[in-house]
Amino acid sequence: MTIEELRAEIDRIDSDIIRLYGERLETASQIGRYKKEHHLPVSDPARERDVLNKVGEEAGEKNENGVRALFGFLMAQSRTNQLLEGREMSELGQLIRKSLKETPELFPEKATVACQGVEGAYSQQACEKIFRSPSIMYCKTFENVFSAIEKGLCDYGILPIENSLAGSVNSVYDQLISRKCYIVRSARVKIDHTLLVKPGTKLEDIREVWSHEQAIQQCSRLLTENKQWRVNISTNTAAAAQMVAESDRKDVAAISSAHCAPLYGLEILKTDIQNNSNNHTRFICISRKPEIYPGADHTSLMLALPNKPGALYQLLGRFYAEGINLSKLESRPVPGRDFEFMFCFDIDASVYSPAFARLIEELDVTLEKCAYLGSYSELA
Repeated sequence: MTIEELRAEIDRIDSDIIRLYGERLETASQIGRYKKEHHLPVSDPARERDVLNKVGEEAGEKNENGVRALFGFLMAQSRTNQLLEGREMSELGQLIRKSLKETPELFPEKATVACQGVEGAYSQQACEKIFRSPSIMYCKTFENVFSAIEKGLCDYGILPIENSLAGSVNSVYDQLISRKCYIVRSARVKIDHTLLVKPGTKLEDIREVWSHEQAIQQCSRLLTENKQWRVNISTNTAAAAQMVAESDRKDVAAISSAHCAPLYGLEILKTDIQNNSNNHTRFICISRKPEIYPGADHTSLMLALPNKPGALYQLLGRFYAEGINLSKLESRPVPGRDFEFMFCFDIDASVYSPAFARLIEELDVTLEKCAYLGSYSELA
């Protein structure tokens, strides 16, 4: 046969697959209606196991694994259709629609905003990038920022969520899992670390260096080259600069922003000391309730999946089927529960798109837990 004839044969087979796919889903929907009328559970693990064993045996050893994966996806889609059959909008879908309706058209220019650290912190730079005229209140820890929002002491909070070199800020993700706060905007800030000292201090005088743990990771090359330095963790890079300025010692230094030098009367001993000059931190702006402003095209979710083979594969298939891009996928342990994990998803899709609405409905009705962290736009 010629290549054209072989391709024509493939096209015929594909048409049969499309027709049979539609017939299977329609029949599965009929089964779903029967189960609903007779108060039967949608999930039938024994039946699904029998089907997978049967089709695997029919496929033969050569094709067994591929066929089992294909039918696993088909049954997951059928199960989803059954769960959605005759169902009104999910609780999460209603929350998103309500937030879209109640959120003002313009993001506020002025607000009381909680930032972790002290004057000169990178969180302050992110805050001033997001808000035109913020009234900033500083908190000692990330947890304090969440508490300030929950107690109504401020309107919003600014927190680092991810660095291009050091990765995710896990403690912030842990707080997002356990607290009721929502992301309403995000911004990327270029990070340029400098080595700050008291006036007159030379490189050979330094015995100790202070900074935040993320900054320490980002400047590991310099610290490795100077193994004689004792490295200490501070709550914030700006707090490290403040500590050096207030110390009566002249053998201490801080890894911090150049903005902190004039603020605290320090000198810049070295600039651009991070391992990679392409160093950015992504900051999120959080609030007590979900606010979805026009142009929101990023959504963050925390999803719990069943602990069985193929669960993540089937979930990713839903994103692919809707044509929705994933910009982040990362697992996080569930606080207080041994060997159980949730997955952090950042998806790129307009909140107004039908594909986004369908995906949210599917996730909310099929997963054990679907935690919505917010829909927002990001400032570059």
